[in-house]
Amino acid sequence: MFKKILVATDASEYSRRALKTALELAKTFGGEVELLNVMYIREAYWGYNMAYSILIPPEQIEEAGVLTLEATLEGINVGNVPLNKKVVQGYPATMILEEVEKEAIDLVVMGSHGYGPIAGSVLGSVSQRVLQRAECPVLIVK
Repeated sequence: MFKKILVATDASEYSRRALKTALELAKTFGGEVELLNVMYIREAYWGYNMAYSILIPPEQIEEAGVLTLEATLEGINVGNVPLNKKVVQGYPATMILEEVEKEAIDLVVMGSHGYGPIAGSVLGSVSQRVLQRAECPVLIVK
């Protein structure tokens, strides 16, 4: 039923709960889990042109993504569930939806909210967008 499960993470406690839930489902259905971190870097400009912008090297972005994946996995027993880790850069909801389509994902599991710009919202904006637009089932974990 759920052979390919995508877990989007920002290393928040909600993301860690989502991963635990996804691992249980993968064990039950004999599936695999893809742990995805989307690095969203807003461009910051001072003045009116790129000459005054802040540039972050791609290696530093990749390193931050890997650290996020490691923080999500810390203390969680994956067992014998196949786990693929991936870091991409872009707008989180868009990149998650692209990954669902590209990798033929059967289920997306996400935390109800994470480290987004508006703390305390009922449902995080990324979770909400993915829930509305995904072509596969989406499980939101509190």
